[in-house]
Order: sequence, then structure tokens, then C-alpha cells
Amino acid sequence: MFNFLNKNKVLEVVCPITGVLTKLEGVKDQVFSTKMMGDGFAIVPSKGSTTVFSPVAGTIVSLPDSKHAVGVTTEGGIDILIHVGIDTVELNGKGFETFVKKQQRVRRGDALLSFDDKFMDSKKIDMTVMTIFTGGYNKKVELTENFGTLISAKNILLRE
Repeated sequence: MFNFLNKNKVLEVVCPITGVLTKLEGVKDQVFSTKMMGDGFAIVPSKGSTTVFSPVAGTIVSLPDSKHAVGVTTEGGIDILIHVGIDTVELNGKGFETFVKKQQRVRRGDALLSFDDKFMDSKKIDMTVMTIFTGGYNKKVELTENFGTLISAKNILLRE
């Protein structure tokens, strides 16, 4: 058994995919850009970056058949949604592969899913990856890196 949180119960959130850190307000989907579901951040994946990693340690609480999103709840009760791409729910799972199951415990940085970038490009799909705090985190999300910066997957973006 591994320890999901460090001894001090510090929340650490890592970048789910290598790419450019972007404000939610810049996402081309009103549900995310207006923060209807909650605050967070987005990553525009770098060319060739196709694996999405868990930004936190916790339990997989949602994984729709469309494979385009994953919900994780931390031991501290913070709910996080990792949503991959704009309007990708309409693909019904085509172009995605998942590596986790509901109720599975994951460590920060574990692979959650991957997508076929050639397929997504052929469909002209915006593959921006959103990380949204959907519950249990009532603070303004303040990241350790600047927006517009290229961030490697698994680099820490929030620590408190």
C-alpha cells in the first residue's frame, strides 16, 4: 500500500499533460471559460503529447463510456475533473484509451488515458485539457507557473 498524501496533508496538483498553461477564460467552451463547473486551469497539449496523467492522488469517481473525462476525489475530499478536448463526448470513446477504472486509487502522475492525436487532428478537434476543481476547494486557484508557459507533464502547478 502506498501513501497518497504526504505526512503534512499538503495538496499538490501536477500538470496532467505536457503543453502550454492556459487560463480557463481562454478555453473555447463556455462551460469551462465561464467557470460554470468550477475554477481551474487548462493545458494546450504539445504536439506528440497524448497521455493524460492524474493531477492528484485519490480515487477515480467518474469515468464515462466516452472516455473523454475522469473525475478524481482526493483523500481530503477535493473533487477534480480532468476533461480532455472540446466536444469530445460526441466521439463516444473513439480515439481514446483509458488506463484506470472507477473506484481505482491513483497516485499523482499515474496515467489516466491517452488519445490518438492523428485521429483528433483529422476531426479538427481542440484537444485542450481542462483541470477543474468541481468541489471541496473553495479558494481561488493560484498556480506556481505563469500562464503562457510550456509545462512538462507531472510538474507541480499548485501546492498548499
